[in-house]
Amino acid sequence: MPIQPGAKSRALIFLLLAALLPLSACVPLLAVATVTAVDVSLDRRTPGRFLDDNALELKLRDLFVADETLGSDVNISVTAVNGVVLLTGEVNSDAQRQRAGELAEGNTETRKVVNELQLAGKTNISSRFNDSWITVKAKAKLVKVESLSASLVKVVTEQGKVYLLGLVTQAEADAAVEAISTVRGVTHIVKVFEYIE
Repeated sequence: MPIQPGAKSRALIFLLLAALLPLSACVPLLAVATVTAVDVSLDRRTPGRFLDDNALELKLRDLFVADETLGSDVNISVTAVNGVVLLTGEVNSDAQRQRAGELAEGNTETRKVVNELQLAGKTNISSRFNDSWITVKAKAKLVKVESLSASLVKVVTEQGKVYLLGLVTQAEADAAVEAISTVRGVTHIVKVFEYIE
């Protein structure tokens, strides 16, 4: 089996961190820093863009909670990759859908908004569990694709519809779609990829 690009550096990071963990009195802080460092090392985004995307997700979630137009009876998920913001979930009216899109677009860190909010009541716990399970299965399929590093593709599932984000080549996108199309329970696959040469 061929070694994935960057596999040696990832292994070295894991070994180094495993050696340092027992020495730290601040294990939770180090664990968070470790996960972030590993995530950044496996991503095509710059470290600054990676952190900006995470901050953007948090900022938008806070804006949605605080906004009176949206109220508390909505379910909005925010995913940001390279400044592209994907909004998924459910709202009660088109006005709420538009307002969420406006709030997402109104940030300097946002390059593009893909508003996939549905006009429907909140999904139940069973539906959300099913979506989480589809996401787990989809990620497991991606790990098995030899021509693709699974860490390059972010997977979001909403009511059986799978959204794929990331900076990928056309060949990587095609491989990801092909792998995930075999996952039971997937109703649609939506590519929100940004393509690179």
